[in-house]
Amino acid sequence: MIDIELTVPPDLERLLDELERRVKNRAPLMEKIAGIMMNAVDENFIHGGRPAWEPLKYRDGKPLQMSGRLHGSIHPWNDNDSAVVGTNVVYAAIQNFGGKTRAHEIRPRHKKALAFGGRFARKVNHPGSDIPARPFLVLTEADYEEIRQAILEYIAGNGE
Repeated sequence: MIDIELTVPPDLERLLDELERRVKNRAPLMEKIAGIMMNAVDENFIHGGRPAWEPLKYRDGKPLQMSGRLHGSIHPWNDNDSAVVGTNVVYAAIQNFGGKTRAHEIRPRHKKALAFGGRFARKVNHPGSDIPARPFLVLTEADYEEIRQAILEYIAGNGE
């Protein structure tokens, strides 16, 4: 059996120690990635989707931007092992993925009857709605490339 002993020069040993420290402490990198993902979601709202979301059928304006509540509810979060962007708004999932709402009854909240089209009713049976997918929690290839670059810079010591 042959044993080979390698003596690592001090500058290389220092670089390897630094790499080990960076690999163990990933929180700064995860914070950067969460920021990149947050910027991507902002871009999705600014551009009306990437690719463009299906337009609205029953009113004018940009989809998902009537009140700004959904966009304003999105926040980044990170720890040492993960980077996340999300929302706690109840209707976010059906807007992002699309789907069909269940049939339900509509009743007036503050009046005795509903009024529409010159007619009045105490209640209306709604058949449910088909909601097209308008993915806002998605990344483009350019966003993934920015994340790749951030990882490479972090490992090289340029991204901290």
